[in-house]
Amino acid sequence: MVHQYKLNGYNIVLDSESGSIHTVDDVAYDAIAMYEDMPREEIVCQLTEKHGISSDEAHEVIDDIDTLKNEHKLFTKDLFAGQAPLFKQKQSVVKAICLHVAHACNMVCGYCFAGKGEYHGERALMSYETGKRALDWLVENSGTRRNLEVDFFGGEPLLNWEVVKKLVAYGRSLEKKHDKNFRFTLTTNGILLNDEVIEFVNREMSNVVISLDGRKDVNDRMRTTHENEGTYERILPAFKKLAESRNQQNYYMRGTYTHYNTDFASDIIHMADLGFKELSIEPVVAPPNAPYALRESDLPKLLSEYERLAADMMKRKREGKGRDFTFYHYMIDLEGGPCIVKRISGCGVGTEYVAVTPEGELYPCHQFVGEKEFLLGNIYDGITNTAVCDQFKGCNVYSHEECADCFAKLYCSGGCAANAYHTTGSITGVYDMGCQLHKKRIECAIMLKVAEMFEGL
Repeated sequence: MVHQYKLNGYNIVLDSESGSIHTVDDVAYDAIAMYEDMPREEIVCQLTEKHGISSDEAHEVIDDIDTLKNEHKLFTKDLFAGQAPLFKQKQSVVKAICLHVAHACNMVCGYCFAGKGEYHGERALMSYETGKRALDWLVENSGTRRNLEVDFFGGEPLLNWEVVKKLVAYGRSLEKKHDKNFRFTLTTNGILLNDEVIEFVNREMSNVVISLDGRKDVNDRMRTTHENEGTYERILPAFKKLAESRNQQNYYMRGTYTHYNTDFASDIIHMADLGFKELSIEPVVAPPNAPYALRESDLPKLLSEYERLAADMMKRKREGKGRDFTFYHYMIDLEGGPCIVKRISGCGVGTEYVAVTPEGELYPCHQFVGEKEFLLGNIYDGITNTAVCDQFKGCNVYSHEECADCFAKLYCSGGCAANAYHTTGSITGVYDMGCQLHKKRIECAIMLKVAEMFEGL
């Protein structure tokens, strides 16, 4: 399908099936919009009348569209629907685990999906022996894949810091023995982040995810300690030290926006003005009756905020004073991938990627932990609930009916299965608000790439 939109002075035409992107003038933009629905002579008549061009010029524009169609760069037919199940079967080995080393937290964030870090269960810390077995299980189930990923997660993983360090050392001991390469990451709220932790993660962790929601009042409204104290002032110095010590690379400052800060672009800009370069902010997914939940009436404001953020990023690049930054959802590679298999199959939840609880239970991902109907098995007996695995093997962009005529389907791969389940009751459902927000992010990301090309940004 073809998707057309105007943003920041650019007329952009996306051929979603081929991935071709065109920037065109007003005449071509209108001609493309009419191309499949009108006879050629009627298109010519409308173009000449609206734009004051000659009949010959109008025919030339349509000839160009014909050429692009014949080159499979416009109005390309879907070639992949029948191959989706086959592509999904390629996700046959485990490549990543989310290691829940702590079902406990030293914060009580108001929107926490993990129930104050305990995943609606008992407070628990993973033992070193359980963590070792989890790494062994990953190696055993990774086939010939060499690069493996392990995210130390919680709750707050720094509450179990000594075990984290020992598990990293154990993972390194497995690399040469099994011809594997571990890519360790850490997700932390920053309360316990100190010089010793920073030195270790800089040596051993490929990426670090740190949590801040933006402006002090926004952050401290939802991200508090057990004593109901705000955390902004407490965590910011350590976060700055970490980001600078990593040369403002290989980390992400990740925030969450809610109904309370629908002007979330200001929070991203605030973090950028503090000097942070690798930024992300996600819409909260919450029960509809929660006071902080996003509402349908918030949607126009949220969409405009993504456009405002993109405009600010363009302005900073034009100024060229080192104030530019990366926004995770605007990172898009129009030439190098991801490959079509990944675009159709999605993130690998429940197939290539699983979460491991402190007791060694296996779940499809961290957002399903504690949902007993999604319990896959454990690291000792392996995956025994194959019916759940089969559900996820059947989950791809074409298993979502709503995605059939969506221009963004090969950019989002059908969206997050956990968000779909928690809002619709089905992993093949569609979280409508999240879908609309993601489409806007795709539009902004493509526009920024167009600007980079035309303006040399």
